[in-house]
Amino acid sequence: MSISYQALKQRVLEANLDLPRLGLVSFTWGNVSARDAASGAIAIKPSGLAYECMGVDDMVVVAPDGRVLEGSRKPSSDLATHLELYRYFPALGGIVHTHSTWATAWAQACRSIPALGTTHADYFHGPVPCTDALSLAQIRGAYEHETGVAIVECLRSRGIDPASMPAALVAHHGPFTWGPDAEAAVHNAAVLELTAQMAALTLQLQPGLMPMPQPLLDRHFLRKHGPGAYYGQG
Repeated sequence: MSISYQALKQRVLEANLDLPRLGLVSFTWGNVSARDAASGAIAIKPSGLAYECMGVDDMVVVAPDGRVLEGSRKPSSDLATHLELYRYFPALGGIVHTHSTWATAWAQACRSIPALGTTHADYFHGPVPCTDALSLAQIRGAYEHETGVAIVECLRSRGIDPASMPAALVAHHGPFTWGPDAEAAVHNAAVLELTAQMAALTLQLQPGLMPMPQPLLDRHFLRKHGPGAYYGQG
C-alpha cells in the first residue's frame, strides 16, 4: 500500500516560506524539515532552490536513513544534520536552520547567548549553547553529519534537555532550532533571532552584565512550559 506524503510536503513548504517572510533568511540560505510521527518519513527543502520558486512538489521526502522516498530534487545539503538530530532526539517533529543575522553573529563569535531577561526565559531555560568548534577531521569528513554530532554532544555533555532548550548555535556557522512540529521550530527560530539581538544590544549598554537571577528565569520559563504552566488560554 502506497503512502501519501502530500500533507507533510505542504506543511514543510509553508514552514520554509515563513523564513523569508520573517526576515530569517536571504537568498537560498536556510531550511526547514518536518518528521511524520506515524511513518517516520522526513520532508525537507530542496538544496539551493530560491524560496520564491518553490512549490509543494519540490519538497523532498526521505527515510530516517536518508533514502529518498519521494521527490525529484536533491534534498538540502544540511539533511544529514537534521537526520542526526531526529535520530538522537525522537520527540522532535521539526527542525530549522538559518543564517539569521544576530544569532549567526553569536555563532561566529563562538559564544553562547546568555539569559539576560524574561523574553529569553519565556522560551529558553538557560543560555542558548554554542557547540565546540569542529575538528579538522570532522570538517574534512562527513561534515554535515558531524555538525549534527556536535549539536547532540553539546546538549548531552551539558545535561541540556532539547525540550527546554529548543535551539543551539554551531560554532563559526549559525543557529539550529527545533520543536514538536515545523511551525514551532520556525517560531523558535524567530524568537532566537530577537533574543540574540536583545542580548547583543544589552551587553553594549552594560558590558559584563551577569545573567538574570535563576529564580526569575525558572519562573518565566515554567509559567509557559511544563505541567504547572498557566500562561495563555490552553
